[in-house]
Amino acid sequence: MSTQKYVIDPPAQAAIAVEGTDALFPVRRIWCVGRNYADHAREMGKDPGAEPPFFFTKPADAVVADGAAIPFPTLTDDLHHEIELVAALKSGGENIDPARALDCVYGYAAGIDLTRRDLQSAARKAGRPWDMSKGFDNSAPIGVIRKAAEIGHPASGRIALSVNGAIRQQGDLSDMIWSLPQIIAALSTNVALAAGDLIFTGTPSGVGAMRPGDAAEGEIAGVGSVRVTLAR
Repeated sequence: MSTQKYVIDPPAQAAIAVEGTDALFPVRRIWCVGRNYADHAREMGKDPGAEPPFFFTKPADAVVADGAAIPFPTLTDDLHHEIELVAALKSGGENIDPARALDCVYGYAAGIDLTRRDLQSAARKAGRPWDMSKGFDNSAPIGVIRKAAEIGHPASGRIALSVNGAIRQQGDLSDMIWSLPQIIAALSTNVALAAGDLIFTGTPSGVGAMRPGDAAEGEIAGVGSVRVTLAR
């Protein structure tokens, strides 16, 4: 046991439940790939596939457990939902070969990338970073992780999200522009990936605003679901 002392109490470890066990998956970093579905790229006014994968981050403590109620975020009048397949890594490295990229994956979950769209748009127009539109408190609701050893590596299947029971987003995992092996390989040329990293893999079209009191539920065939409610 470590005897290391700290000048303040170490922060709590962000973690996610794993199906079939009482052990938790510890979160190291959260990586997100942008505009990875052609229809979503178009609805954002961009040319799908015209650029290589690009990435942004969320802090580990942005994770929200499945079924939680969270405060409506500050500083926004245009909070958007984005349902995504999330890959949880058990290993990593630099310059990972796409052929072995899936060997790094522990499991998968459904996640929601909450986005303060008005802050993102304003930052883009001003030529400024848009970290605060993506990496704010409670911006990463995630469902229970299912082990890849049990469900395989889903590359197709329905992905959808409803708000208050009405479908907003739906597509298929096969609609991704860059596959998960390609995402892992590209990301690992930017940073050294490691066990505990999460990768949000992009969202289909239909993103839209949520209001206080709204409940969003996302589901991915063969993977699971995630639900979050915005407090009034």
